[in-house]
Amino acid sequence: MTARLIDDIDLAERVRELRAAGSTYDEIMAELHIGASTISRILGVYGKGRARPRVTDDLRGRARALRREGASVPEIARELGLARSTAWLITKDIAWTPGPDGASRRAEAERARIAGDIAESFGTLSERELMIAGAVAYWAEGAKAKPWDPRERLTFVNSDPDMIRMFVAWLSAVGVERERLRFRVSIHESADVPAAEAYWAEVVDVPVERFARATLKKHNPKTVRKNVGGTYRGCLTVQVIKSAPEYRVMVGLWSAIAQGASREAIP
Repeated sequence: MTARLIDDIDLAERVRELRAAGSTYDEIMAELHIGASTISRILGVYGKGRARPRVTDDLRGRARALRREGASVPEIARELGLARSTAWLITKDIAWTPGPDGASRRAEAERARIAGDIAESFGTLSERELMIAGAVAYWAEGAKAKPWDPRERLTFVNSDPDMIRMFVAWLSAVGVERERLRFRVSIHESADVPAAEAYWAEVVDVPVERFARATLKKHNPKTVRKNVGGTYRGCLTVQVIKSAPEYRVMVGLWSAIAQGASREAIP
């Protein structure tokens, strides 16, 4: 089967065109539905094994960048058309932290492309759309009155900065003055608390001095946590004082949304 494919002049020309345009082995394999060995034989001298590219400074830099991103030696070799031994020699001094495989990286790139396309066509939310989005987000993530605790107060906690920004925008839309907002960071005590507070202060665009004292979660050394490092900033609590009227508005909005969705679901 391989010999027949190699004799296919059109296929060989297509492989060379893709490679000359900068396509990786993975991309060529996916587009032409052939194996890496077939690509190598087309690009090299038939019968003399796989032709390896000269290890230029650019190729070396790309290999090392892939390694830092978490690519394994076989992934680097396949991506750049290198021998595994060459890929290992180029990157052996870089500590390896496993990252997403090629399929995961492609999926991530596709998600980013789709998100960008949607954002470009979506435009700015109308006031009605913001009202709906804010009420749904609050009903899912916010504090709600319970039979044993009937207090009506708007308190929203989240670790996603976009959710926080959207909730603050929703509060403004329902008439809540920013002076009525209270902020508090909840974070593990082993984290960089001042840095987290500075980050959230920038997200909500208020001086960090307006933040209440952070709530610190006790560190348990037996627990293997994933939310660590410079990107871990805990959660932000946004509370509105004297918020019973706005709480009732939120409940009313959610009830209307739920009823409307139920009616749409009935044929």
